[in-house]
Amino acid sequence: MVPAHKMTRRAFLGLAGLAFISACRQAPAPTATPASPTASGTSPGATTPVTTSLEAVSVALDWYPWSNHTGLLMARERGHFRDVGLDVTLEVPANPEDVLKLVATGRNTFGISYQTDVLLARAEGIPVVSIAALVQHPLNSVMALEGSGITRPRDLAGKKVGYPGLPSDEALLATMLEFDGARLDDVTLVNVGFELVRALLSRQVDAVIGAYWVHESILIEQQGERPVILRVEQWGVPDFYELVMVTSEQELRDHAERVQRFVRAMIRGYQDAQADLVAAVDLLVREYPDTNRALEEEGIRRLAPLWTEGVPIFGWQEAKRWTDYAAWMQARGLLRGEVDPNTAFTNRFVEAAR
Repeated sequence: MVPAHKMTRRAFLGLAGLAFISACRQAPAPTATPASPTASGTSPGATTPVTTSLEAVSVALDWYPWSNHTGLLMARERGHFRDVGLDVTLEVPANPEDVLKLVATGRNTFGISYQTDVLLARAEGIPVVSIAALVQHPLNSVMALEGSGITRPRDLAGKKVGYPGLPSDEALLATMLEFDGARLDDVTLVNVGFELVRALLSRQVDAVIGAYWVHESILIEQQGERPVILRVEQWGVPDFYELVMVTSEQELRDHAERVQRFVRAMIRGYQDAQADLVAAVDLLVREYPDTNRALEEEGIRRLAPLWTEGVPIFGWQEAKRWTDYAAWMQARGLLRGEVDPNTAFTNRFVEAAR
């Protein structure tokens, strides 16, 4: 069975905005916890010295731990969070669809989510903000097998395309097809849930959409097949941030200095992971022994360049990415209601961490 990172990518969150806003006002603030004994001194570049107590904060992960989380693991392992006075817990939610809910209500201080979902949440009045882009480009893709004759979107005409049943994936596929002179009506969509790799390898379908080209493609290769990958942003879909780090508006108002410390330490963790991919995967496997090492070793090699590709510092976000993607979502009927994309993100903290 293929794990589904992307279960939380969906067309509508179905969240009750006013209830979350009310809950945010009542949520308890993170508390300080005793620090474990450590050597004296701070890491180079840290702005806050080690103290006798650490503030406890938590991060809700987007799914089970994988290579994209290694920067957070490195920041914790190498003392970057501790050096800025934070005790950071990484949590896998019982239901990954709840990440924005958990952050909005203050149950988790930070969370990893999707640009798509942040825009949808804000349209519903959910007060969450992206404070850093974790992956600078989409990971979602159309995937087929070599020898299928599929090398571009219009080759899908007359074919069966498996997908998880998400309207957002339908919109991505429709855009790619139209960009290449075809239409969504030209293909047969097959809802295979999140069994994308199994459906493709068994030839139940001719191609799939919803697969990460840094993950599912490797699973396919491990089965002796060679995937054909069509990246969505190369076929008419506006470039967007696959994964972002979010926090609540209340956290920004009440604890901006704590957010700054978190972002500064997080950036150092991702810099460490990018500088030593082997050590990053070693740490992931050590903390989570069920990790597929071979998968993550190859996956991080493909993923790590996307952490900083084309940006001056890890986490940077461009306003045009947010406005263009929001306009695309609205044009495709995915985003309803009023939302200002420029309020959905901030570079304030990554800028100050330079």
